[in-house]
Amino acid sequence: MQLKIMPKKKCLSAGRVPLILFLCQMISALEVPLDPKLLEDLVQPPTITQQSPKDYIIDPRENIVIQCEAKGKPPPSFSWTRNGTHFDIDKDPLVTMKPGSGTLIINIMSEGKAETYEGVYQCTARNERGAAISNNIVIRPSRSPLWTKEKLEPMILRNGQPLVLPCRPPIGLPPPIIFWMDNSFQRLPQSERVSQGLNGDLYFSNVLPEDTREDYICYARFNHTQTIQQKQPISVKVISVDELNDTIAANLSDTEFYGAKSSRERPPTFLTPEGNASNKEELRGNVLSLECIAEGLPTPIIYWIKEDGILPINRTFYRNFKKTLQIIHVSEADSGNYQCIAKNALGAIHHTISVTVKAAPYWIMAPQNLVLSPGEDGTLICRANGNPKPRISWLTNGVPIEIAPDDPSRKIDGDTIIFSNVQERSSAVYQCNASNEYGYLLANAFVNVLAEPPRILTSANTLYQVIANRPALLDCAFFGSPLPTIEWFKGAKGSALHEDIYVLHENGTLEIPVAQKDSTGTYTCVARNKLGMAKNEVHLEIKDPTRIIKQPEYAIVQRGSTVSFECKVKHDQTLVPTVMWLKDNGELPSDERFTFEKEQLVVADVSDDDGGTYTCVANTTLDSVSASAVLSVVAPTPTPAPIYDVPNPPFDLELTNQLDKSVQLSWTPGNDNNSPITKFIIEYEDAMHQAGLWHYQAEVSGTQTTAQLKLSPYVNYSFRVMAVNGIGRSLPSQASEQYLTKAAEPDTNPTAVEGLGSEPDNLVITWKPLNGFESNGPGLQYKVSWRQKDGDDEWTSVFVANVSKYIVSGTPTFVPYLIKVQALNDAGFAPEPAVVMGHSGEDLPMVAPGNVRVNVVNSTLAEVHWDPVPLKSIRGHLQGYRIYYWKAQNSSKRNRRHIEKKILTFQGSKTHGMLPGLEPFSHYTLNVRVVNGKGEGPASPDKVFNTPEGVPSAPSSLKIVNPTLDSLTLEWDPPSHPNGILTEYTLKYQPINSTHELGPLVDLKIPANKTRWTLKNLNVSTRYKFYFYAQTSAGSGSQITEEAVTTVDEGKMAGILPPDVGAGKAMASRQVDIATQGWFIGLMCAVALLILILLIVCFIRRNKGGKYPVKEKEDAHADPEIQPMKEDDGTFGEYSDAEDHKPLKKGSRTPSDRTVKKEDSDDSLVDYGEGVNGQFNEDGSFIGQYSGKKEKEPAEGNESSEAPSPVNAMNSFV
Repeated sequence: MQLKIMPKKKCLSAGRVPLILFLCQMISALEVPLDPKLLEDLVQPPTITQQSPKDYIIDPRENIVIQCEAKGKPPPSFSWTRNGTHFDIDKDPLVTMKPGSGTLIINIMSEGKAETYEGVYQCTARNERGAAISNNIVIRPSRSPLWTKEKLEPMILRNGQPLVLPCRPPIGLPPPIIFWMDNSFQRLPQSERVSQGLNGDLYFSNVLPEDTREDYICYARFNHTQTIQQKQPISVKVISVDELNDTIAANLSDTEFYGAKSSRERPPTFLTPEGNASNKEELRGNVLSLECIAEGLPTPIIYWIKEDGILPINRTFYRNFKKTLQIIHVSEADSGNYQCIAKNALGAIHHTISVTVKAAPYWIMAPQNLVLSPGEDGTLICRANGNPKPRISWLTNGVPIEIAPDDPSRKIDGDTIIFSNVQERSSAVYQCNASNEYGYLLANAFVNVLAEPPRILTSANTLYQVIANRPALLDCAFFGSPLPTIEWFKGAKGSALHEDIYVLHENGTLEIPVAQKDSTGTYTCVARNKLGMAKNEVHLEIKDPTRIIKQPEYAIVQRGSTVSFECKVKHDQTLVPTVMWLKDNGELPSDERFTFEKEQLVVADVSDDDGGTYTCVANTTLDSVSASAVLSVVAPTPTPAPIYDVPNPPFDLELTNQLDKSVQLSWTPGNDNNSPITKFIIEYEDAMHQAGLWHYQAEVSGTQTTAQLKLSPYVNYSFRVMAVNGIGRSLPSQASEQYLTKAAEPDTNPTAVEGLGSEPDNLVITWKPLNGFESNGPGLQYKVSWRQKDGDDEWTSVFVANVSKYIVSGTPTFVPYLIKVQALNDAGFAPEPAVVMGHSGEDLPMVAPGNVRVNVVNSTLAEVHWDPVPLKSIRGHLQGYRIYYWKAQNSSKRNRRHIEKKILTFQGSKTHGMLPGLEPFSHYTLNVRVVNGKGEGPASPDKVFNTPEGVPSAPSSLKIVNPTLDSLTLEWDPPSHPNGILTEYTLKYQPINSTHELGPLVDLKIPANKTRWTLKNLNVSTRYKFYFYAQTSAGSGSQITEEAVTTVDEGKMAGILPPDVGAGKAMASRQVDIATQGWFIGLMCAVALLILILLIVCFIRRNKGGKYPVKEKEDAHADPEIQPMKEDDGTFGEYSDAEDHKPLKKGSRTPSDRTVKKEDSDDSLVDYGEGVNGQFNEDGSFIGQYSGKKEKEPAEGNESSEAPSPVNAMNSFV
């Protein structure tokens, strides 16, 4: 029975199966293997293996090498065309062809010019089976032309104007790389304000005085020829308005005055591209580069968006300070409209770039070589895509197929050639050309018609050895055309092996999944096709597995004894095992105490270090096994133990070989107290700078009694030594004699150097000074140096001593400075110090945030957006933005003395935030200010917004009056917080019987203008429960409830009962009005008299002694924490609900007008964050600090709208 190929199995690895390349997949779809066994008599059409690039730019100073390599059988011959006609290389003495290759070498170094050989070249490789052709190789020499001479007039500009310095480099091949430098070959610094465009021009959004220079030079680097060309220098002068008038009058005749716009601040305008829209076309797979450069004052910031889409995250990059947007590996999906936005504090503009992605042809399915046998069928498929769609054309042996000799076995169907019943004469090389206006693809694919009987490529009589119960793989590499079928047989006369036990892989390999002893034998591989048969025998031997039948065992031994581990191995008699031992998975120690005796490992004189895991490993050529055991080492049987202790201190310390920076210290060790000394620790004392403090110097092994010590200059050294053993450290030795080293220059400079301004016009430089030990000598000083980071000024330096701070006055506001502090003493300077960067002092920001926008989220929450303030206008480190907002007072509250303002601070550069805790149906005003380290900037224009209606609060009160037998009258006060316009009231009521069960609920709507309502036709002597609430257009508010009882007769009046009264008809009728009882009236009079007496006593005591003693102490020792509110400079104290209910600090007193000011608003933001620094999420919710401030309003008289307090009442009485 023939065993069929099983496609579900994968090909085996090349390492295990030789020549696997020939055997995987369908042989009919692969090239003929160029194996020495086959090449002797198998033919193969040519295949191009190497060629020069399509667009080949050469260096005109070197020989021209045009590559063309091919393989085939017989080896192909080569020919060339140039510009479409035959190129006869024999007629040109400068052109030679590399032997055995088609590569051309054109010798232009000795004579000739590269321009002579410009053109389009194509190589053809041909043998008896067909012809393969290369791409069209366009040869062009690199060019690096010089700049044309031109006269460049100096440019004079007013401070703040835009400027474009043109480069216009010469057209080279390939295009040059452009950069701007000065006469010193230093690159000109670029920034958001000054940058180079893609066309090489240098763009200034606005010029500054520091832009004045005479050496703006544009350079063009031509990489192919390694040359650099430069343009004539351009002179630019930036002057003020006054200087401008004088300059124009004196030099207008021979200078160019660039631009005429005002130097005042202005919104952005695009320098490039022009207009509001432009188009850009790019090819698939290339890098798409879009550029927008704008001028304006302040310098605009550029933003990019894609309309109706998002920018690809992993392929988008911003260059040139975000003025250039780059998208790599562009595809058709990247087509669309891209918008760049230029924005500064005065406005914003945008430009739309419409991007269209075209595509040169690219392969979907390139044609593959075909190996067919006579009479077989096959297809060549050539599929490509592009934009526009490429045109597919076929050639055969380099000739258009339309004019090629006719072949009845082939049929062309667009991008497919169909072969049927091929014969040997059908062998040829076909070329597929896919082209559009942006490029072309060319692929060679041969059809090789072979009639070959099967061949077995695996060596005959190969021996395979496998361990029992493991898989066995028997190779049978084969070739033939048509593709042979494979059968396996066992033994000389065995039948074909069946697939239920064996597995036959596509490459012919036979797999025995579980090899047994009876699998041993000779196996025959038979390959058949219609032209013949081939067979090959291999041999399989099954070996017994290696086993450890006596494993090493766990052992516990005493220190100093001997231990052995046994490892007995059983193996196949035909295999030779090797046994080795490991300790803790590593090699055994190289120690003669470890010996091997037959099947044992013996360890003599066991020590503590010998404890661990010992592993026996038995290896053969086919398998490996191992077994492990643990050895534990314990102390021997106890004997009278010696006394162990720390060592005695060393003594007899002596200093020798005394040099400037080293000395030798020697000592005598003390007794080790039965534990060997492992090391000595040496310490030193600096009697000059830090007397009494000992510092670590060095340590040496316990066998040394001397040490060479490195010393520092200008230190008065003393040394001491301590010994260390397994128990611990000894006491220190006696100190050695003192040794004073010579002075030297400092080794180090001060650390922690910083530069921060304390005022807008200064720079405070601080540092951590050197200590006495680090000074290395007398006369320690510091050289403090500074200069502006972005200027060309020289370093300014001062020398100071005994300080760690120096203040530089008269600096510009918030300018970066380079700072360095160098130490020096009488012996010289320390090494050159590191340069750090600092900033001069900050000043208040100059500009308010612009474009403030408010989005009301709901009746209690609003979202605020604003445009950021340009960094230059912040004049300091940006701390964040602060929103002031307040509610407009209605006419009834305008006599209040303060308008309550609240503050939210948003850290960092956020440009939006949430305002929580707003009151519904209210009119609010807000503004935004930027905050730096100095304080707040000016406020933005006030922005007004209104919150929508909310649900009302509960009615302020509800009373039931005038009860009768069958009616009750309700009176109420409207809600204290209507939160909108009341639309109506809802009254619900139901009776309650004697068992407290509720009756049916009656629902009644009452107009919003009513404050009184009478219910009639009620049950006699019945308790009712009332539910009452108001409504606005936003919904229903909180309800208020009451209960009341109708009377038995009209002569008695029912009062409002508490909900828990066990009411019945009798109880309701017997209620008494307590306010009319005589005992109650007398009690109230007594209480009033007692309060009057207490007030008189307090008044007498107050006036008797003037001030209380406590108050005198407070006046004498005022708490420094109490700071008065600065009302005259417009600043206010922070508002925080977290502080509302804290007790008054010591020293706080009632204001002089003897009124207690109402506490700040009870509105709390605790629910929005932790304390005053609540945080919200990135969805725009609150993340800043919350505080409140009050501003005074004009007061009318001394009236106050605040509720009276006990203190007010006391003062009024007195």
